[in-house]
Amino acid sequence: MAKTVVVKQIGSPIRRPKDQRDTLIGLGLNKMNKTRELEDTPSVRGMINKIPHLVQVVEERG
Repeated sequence: MAKTVVVKQIGSPIRRPKDQRDTLIGLGLNKMNKTRELEDTPSVRGMINKIPHLVQVVEERG
């Protein structure tokens, strides 16, 4: 089984630049406190590192 990471949205995309909103949508997040389990790849890690003020890594599995 591949390694996964659970990401939770903790910040609102209101009054944020369009690229930050698009990154949230790319991660599959669009509402406060929503969580997603994503495959732990360099591209996903890069997206998380781009918006650390909007998301939180809840758990790393695998």
